[in-house]
Amino acid sequence: MLPDAAAIHDAAFDRGLRPDPLLKVSEWADQHRRLSGKGAAEPGPWRTARTPYLREIMDCLSPSSPYERVVFMKGAQVGATETGNNWIGYVIHHAPGPMLAVLPTVEMAKRNSRQRIDPLIEDSEVLSSLVKPARARDSGNTVLTKAFQGGVLAMTGANSAVGLRSMPVRYLFLDEVDGYPGDIDGEGDPVALAEARTRTFARRKVFIVSTPTVKGVSRIEREFEASDQRRYFVPCPHCGHFQWLEFERLRWDKGRPETAHYLCGECEGHIQEHHKTRMLEAGTWRATAASEQGSEKTAGFHISSLYSPIGWRSWADIAADWEAAQGNDAALKSVKNTDLGETWVETGEAPDWQRLYDQRETWSAGSVPAGGLFLTAGVDVQKDRLEVDVWAWGRGLESWLIEHTVIEGGPHRPDAWTDLDALLDRTWPHARGAHLRIAKLAIDTGYEAPAIYAWARRVGFGQVAPVKGVEGFNRASPVSGPTFVDATDGGKKLRRGARLWTIAVSTFKSETYRFLRLQRPTDEEKAEGAACLPGTVHLPSWVESEWLKQLVAEQLVTVKTKRGFARLEWQKLRERNEALDCRVYARAAAWIAGADRWSDRQWTDLEEQLGAVDGGVEAAGMINRPAPVSSEKRRSDWLGRRDGWF
Repeated sequence: MLPDAAAIHDAAFDRGLRPDPLLKVSEWADQHRRLSGKGAAEPGPWRTARTPYLREIMDCLSPSSPYERVVFMKGAQVGATETGNNWIGYVIHHAPGPMLAVLPTVEMAKRNSRQRIDPLIEDSEVLSSLVKPARARDSGNTVLTKAFQGGVLAMTGANSAVGLRSMPVRYLFLDEVDGYPGDIDGEGDPVALAEARTRTFARRKVFIVSTPTVKGVSRIEREFEASDQRRYFVPCPHCGHFQWLEFERLRWDKGRPETAHYLCGECEGHIQEHHKTRMLEAGTWRATAASEQGSEKTAGFHISSLYSPIGWRSWADIAADWEAAQGNDAALKSVKNTDLGETWVETGEAPDWQRLYDQRETWSAGSVPAGGLFLTAGVDVQKDRLEVDVWAWGRGLESWLIEHTVIEGGPHRPDAWTDLDALLDRTWPHARGAHLRIAKLAIDTGYEAPAIYAWARRVGFGQVAPVKGVEGFNRASPVSGPTFVDATDGGKKLRRGARLWTIAVSTFKSETYRFLRLQRPTDEEKAEGAACLPGTVHLPSWVESEWLKQLVAEQLVTVKTKRGFARLEWQKLRERNEALDCRVYARAAAWIAGADRWSDRQWTDLEEQLGAVDGGVEAAGMINRPAPVSSEKRRSDWLGRRDGWF
């Protein structure tokens, strides 16, 4: 016999008055969670003992905890994603209510649903009985929605304002918040929009997780610094001193990352990787700061990949990646963010031009020193002139300023383009006797783009790359393109008649400033054969103070937008900055040529070109040469398959 409406109402009312369960999230995970073989490196029952530092984080998400907001700034391979999934499973099973999970994009939310949430439900018996299969009619189970008794899990992307304001929620899971857009559809910060959905619930829970990105604009760092800033202290196996693990105390023999060990901050004893398991078991979270006013109900946690359990991310792996990243900003940023769980500091403070003036070097004017292997040029187009700088590049992106010239008249003067033609045809003598041409020239299209496209079409896009600079950082791919844009030829419009490359200029400006700060070997070190660091910038004795002031004419600052968001912006310290712009374009030309992605074999090929020529030969400095074809004829496959027929 079916219960009447009054009985159903009373049962629902009783459930609403029932207190939250005392079972904690970590206890639930140990009892009910099973890791799927589809995505977990260690499938099977969940064991909090494997990652003991996650216990307190999960328990702060339990209804019995007084904290409303839990912030987790972390490195890679520490179990953060599964911590959030454990919380989702706990909510579905033990504390049902409306829940929203937000990832950077809707596509990422869909992928996470299929790869993480579906296995979470299917492989845990207590959850699969509460969430109907997607194939069931009216199941409430879709890719972005999982309905269960007493609640619903909705998933969306931070790029969807509609998804962020779709419903009020008691539980909010904000994953990888540093990947969220700054302003979504003109409605404001996606984190603020999502948190507004929880305001009607007195016992809300918000879990904010992310690997950090850039200092000054990182959301997760800002949230962590407003919290009590807890760090996981572990005891030294030798003296028992409790300390939190810092990368600066990780030691290894240069070139041998397998020797990595940790140096105790108290007794300076060598802590080996195999000690880590016992250290983690005995570890404890300790607050290292007082919460900012208004954040008393926020618990903040930080942990790096140094804590990753044995079998996951090793100290040797971290040391190897750190060594390999030297001289490569993109790789260094990745190590700082993903391994250390720390923000990357952009090198935006302008170097001292006087120090650069004092570091000028002497070599034959108009010639290329021995380390330079190919040439690029950067052209800044002004109304009344073309400013051109020619740079030589060597291994590790070490560079030398070879030529600075000003072509008077600007893009409206036909002779200006003739003079630029002559520059492309010119050669520069190399210290080894060869002569080098410009391998790639990048020219700014910010002023009089049609004239620039017409000239580039005439001389050929193989040697010339029209570029457009955009603000912002993109270390993984600082140059994108080419895209095809309209051009003109003799007054006739040509659809898709030119190629345009887009440059994230902030990336190359920051890199240039970092390279300018590199220490030079002393005279004694040079005498012992010490080489300059990768990226070192060499400036000739003929360069003048005005050019140097232009090279360091900008500074990176953090500014607030009208909506209150922080972003990094390059601002001029003086009006003229052509030298810095030309350097950025010449650097972009090297990137377009492929220098950032060349193998050792390709660098060796350039060196061999310079070593194999006699004076006056102009074949050196050829980038991306096709491999030489063997003079021997390849044996016919037809005959090869019929050996013995004749």
